[in-house]
Amino acid sequence: MIRAGTKPLPLRTPPMELIMKKFAACALSLSLLAPLCLSQNAAAAEQDAAADAHQVVLKAGSQPSRKAGPKNFTGSVRVDPLFRAEAPVRTYATSVTFEPGARTFWHVHPTGQRLIVTAGVGLTQEWGGPVQVIRAGDVVVCPPDVKHWHGASASTSVTHIAISEYVKDMGARWMEEVSEEQYAKAPALTD
Repeated sequence: MIRAGTKPLPLRTPPMELIMKKFAACALSLSLLAPLCLSQNAAAAEQDAAADAHQVVLKAGSQPSRKAGPKNFTGSVRVDPLFRAEAPVRTYATSVTFEPGARTFWHVHPTGQRLIVTAGVGLTQEWGGPVQVIRAGDVVVCPPDVKHWHGASASTSVTHIAISEYVKDMGARWMEEVSEEQYAKAPALTD
């Protein structure tokens, strides 16, 4: 309340420098607290996801086999899916059986490929390299973006498990067919 005959005190506006210091202190405090809040939220979300996650057993024969088409394969080839890539996992695996003389076209995998030979005798070749014989128990490690093919020998079928990853919805980039001349360069099969 103002008394008669007195002047009210003028309101003093704090200097801009003081306002900026308080603003900066407030912003700094919030920036230090935000990651803590976010990490607690992320940890809680991770715990919720883990609580909802369960091991899954994919029963043998529960996924239908399919015949591989002539767009990427020569000869008779059967593909049996083992597991699909489901986010966040990008890895997928198939069991592939090539009848004698059957093979893939030349192709590359963006993250490479692993082949685990489970039965029979087959062949594989890296572009510019020799054709190599592969047998049950062998593992072929193909680095990323290395052009190659694989399949059965001319007289024997082969089955392998192929493991690769999808990158931007692509597991392999397919190229030209392996010519009969290239395929014929396979070494003789010996025990």
